[in-house]
Amino acid sequence: MKWAYLLFIKLYPLIAWFISPFNRKAALWVSGRKNLLEKIRTAFSSNQDPVIWIHAASLGEFEQGLPIAEQLKKEYPGHRILITFFSPSGYENKKNHPVADWVFYLPMDSARNAKLLIEYTRPKLAIFIKYEFWYYYLKTLHNHNIPVLLVSGIFRPTQLFFKPFGGFYRSLLQYFRHLFLQDQGSATLLKPYLAAVRMQVSGDTRFDRVIAIAAAAKSFPEIVQFADGLPLIIAGSTWSEDDKVLHHFAISHPEVKWIIAPHHIEEERLSECLRFYPSAVLYSAFTKAKKEEQQETKTIVIDNIGILSQLYQYATIAFIGGGFTSQGIHNTIEAAVFGKPIIFGPVYDKYLEAIELIETGGAVSVENTLQLEQIFHILLQEKEKRYKMENASLDYVKAKAGATAQIISYIQEKRLLIN
Repeated sequence: MKWAYLLFIKLYPLIAWFISPFNRKAALWVSGRKNLLEKIRTAFSSNQDPVIWIHAASLGEFEQGLPIAEQLKKEYPGHRILITFFSPSGYENKKNHPVADWVFYLPMDSARNAKLLIEYTRPKLAIFIKYEFWYYYLKTLHNHNIPVLLVSGIFRPTQLFFKPFGGFYRSLLQYFRHLFLQDQGSATLLKPYLAAVRMQVSGDTRFDRVIAIAAAAKSFPEIVQFADGLPLIIAGSTWSEDDKVLHHFAISHPEVKWIIAPHHIEEERLSECLRFYPSAVLYSAFTKAKKEEQQETKTIVIDNIGILSQLYQYATIAFIGGGFTSQGIHNTIEAAVFGKPIIFGPVYDKYLEAIELIETGGAVSVENTLQLEQIFHILLQEKEKRYKMENASLDYVKAKAGATAQIISYIQEKRLLIN
C-alpha cells in the first residue's frame, strides 16, 4: 500500500491547485504553501532556543493539542513552540494564537520537505495529534533520533492499519516513541503490532480543554437578555440537513428562543439560516440593534467563530449539528461541560464521546424530525428528565479529565526535553 500513499501525496497538491479557482479552502491551501520552506528557513534562521513541534491537521486537533502546548510553555519556558497545520481551517483561525512562537502550514509530505523542515527547525520533540501519520516526516524524525509522540490517538477496525494489506501503515507506528490513546479499544487493536510499554490509554485532551474553556467563560449579558427566562435551544455547528429537521419545531413553538451557529459562516450559509428560522438576525446585527428590535428577535444566527463553546452555558438544550450528514456530528463535549442535555442526529458512530454520552444518559440520538420533536417536548416539559441528563453530561466530562497531566508526566519522566 506504500504506492497508494505515494500516489496520494503526489496527486493531492495537483487536485488542490486544479480546483483552487473554484474552492476557497483549496485556494488557501495552495497559496499558503507558496515559498513555504523559505519562509520557515527565514523565521528560524536566528533561533537559538530549543523547539517543540506540535502538528495538528485542523482546528479540532489544535484544540486537542492546546492544553499540552499551554502546559509545556509553563513547564519549559526556555523552549519555543512551533505549530503546523495541514488544513486552512486550522491555520487561518489560529495563525496568531499566543501559545505558539511560530505557526505554519505543513509542507506536503516528501523526503525533501521533511529533510529541510527538520533541518531548519531542529525540534527536540515532535507531538502529532490524533490521526497524523506522515511517512517521510516520521521517518526523518526517527532517523534524527527526535522523539515523536502521538496524543489523543484513536483507532478503529475499519482503518487501513488493520487490513491484510495495511503493512505499510502499521510500519508507521514504529516511528513513534509513545502513543497516548483515547480508549481501551484502540489499545486492544494495536496490541498485536506494538509493545504494550509504548502505548497507554490516557484519554482525550479535549476534555481538559473544554474544562478550561468553561472555567474561563465570559458572560454575555445580551444573551441573558435575549433568552429572558424562556427556553433556549442552541444548535451548534449545523448544516442545511440539520436545519431541515429543526425547522418545524422552531416555527411551531414561538415560546422557545434559538441560537443557531452554522458550521460554515459564508454569506450564503448565513442567509440560508436567516430564512429557516423565525424572526432571525445575525449576532453582529443583534448586538447593535435597538432594545425594541432585540425583544422581537426569536433567533440569533452566530456569524463569527470562537464564541459558541462559551454560549452553551446559556442553553436549555444543546443540539449538535452534523448528525444528519454523512460526515457525522461535531463537538459534543463543549456543551456537556456546562451540564446540558445533548441531542444529535443518527451519524455519530465515529465519535467515542458521543457513544459514551448516550450510554451514560447525557445525550440522545434521533433518527428524524418526529423523534427530535418528541425529545424536545419531553425535555422542555419534564424538568426531572432534563436535570438527570444535565447531571449525566457534566459528570461524564469531569470523569474524563487528566489526559494532559499524563502526557506531561511522561515527557518529564523520560527527560525528553532535557539536553
